[in-house]
Amino acid sequence: MSKEATKVKRCKWAQNVCDLYRDYHDNQWGIPVYDDPTLFEMLLLESFHTGLSWLLILRKRENFRKAFDEFDPEKIALYGEEKIEELMGNEKIVRNRKKIEGAIANAKAVLKIKKEFGSFSQYIWGFTNHKIIKHTGGEVPTKTPLSDSIAKDMKQRGMKFLGSITVYSYLQAVGIVNDHEKECFCYIDMEEKN
Repeated sequence: MSKEATKVKRCKWAQNVCDLYRDYHDNQWGIPVYDDPTLFEMLLLESFHTGLSWLLILRKRENFRKAFDEFDPEKIALYGEEKIEELMGNEKIVRNRKKIEGAIANAKAVLKIKKEFGSFSQYIWGFTNHKIIKHTGGEVPTKTPLSDSIAKDMKQRGMKFLGSITVYSYLQAVGIVNDHEKECFCYIDMEEKN
């Protein structure tokens, strides 16, 4: 880690961490995402993140990309038993049958949502009327009434491994919720952009 990297004010969780984690904080976490492919990628990764370290998921991200057909929900929705067994044998990803089956269910649900709303982006951003929820200081929650509501709706649509805590983490990751601390340079950048 370079001395320059440690001089920049970041969120506490992103100070004095490995380059991969810091790069994720600086260049992705909390930055609004509106395109369906990235929104689905993060949804899949967050569902595998449940109960595990986010750093582990980041380290395996490219392996997930290859294993899950570049995060294409149209392809993932068609996965059958043969593909599930192939994924279960892939040591480069998280091998959890229920999460793999959940990814397939989530891909199918996302395709239905796209038909109903025009895009997954319209659906997910619609929960906040297309506005970014900004951190106001104090403790960052692990879930909120917003994440409760979205998780409930997602479950009703057949999604799996997306409880309120995982959904809140997802909202942070895709920038619907900007939980950068006020002292963090990313929070300041977001203020200037909005």
